Amino acid sequence: MLPHYYTVKDNGQTEIIIQKSRFLAHAARTETEEAAQNFIESIKKEHWNATHNCSAYLIGENDQIQKANDDGEPSGTAGVPILEVLKKKKLKDTTVVVTRYFGGIKLGAGGLIRAYGKAASEGIKAAGTVERILMKIIHAKVDYSWLGKLENEIRSSSFTLKEIHYLDKVSLEVFVEESQTSSYREWITGLTNGQAEFEEGEYIYLEKMVDL
Repeated sequence: MLPHYYTVKDNGQTEIIIQKSRFLAHAARTETEEAAQNFIESIKKEHWNATHNCSAYLIGENDQIQKANDDGEPSGTAGVPILEVLKKKKLKDTTVVVTRYFGGIKLGAGGLIRAYGKAASEGIKAAGTVERILMKIIHAKVDYSWLGKLENEIRSSSFTLKEIHYLDKVSLEVFVEESQTSSYREWITGLTNGQAEFEEGEYIYLEKMVDL
């Protein structure tokens, strides 16, 4: 699992007009190639009467799956520019489809490359981008007498409190980056005079919005 990576937040769509042609850009998070292809087919079905539905996607931790499709536009003028935008923004598990309704004015190879690249960027912007950060959940169990102090300290820190469990002892469930697990334990140990018991939970990704 990657310690962090970038992807789109939600499905997004936007429209731009270039030389009377309508370019509709659609972006989605797709974690498998099957999901990417299903998304592309759904756009093609929705815009069956469009002149072109060009697409590209990057899938996998190491971008091991990447495809670009010009869908009838001159070779290398549509799918590849979309793919290059994904690469430039370092997005993973992302698919972009740009639908074109021809407006009667030819753009030429250079114009097409710029148009599809711009549309892809706008579609990604509409979807929003996030950084997914790998976290380990760590439970710190303490007597109830420590709850007020510990909760206040954690909420005032850079760590994210996930949940509090009220059992025979109180357990504070916190998201901690892998590289900070030792320092987090030491910090909690110091705050509680060594009376905290620790238990490590699952790994989970936390997302924060970023502007790419």
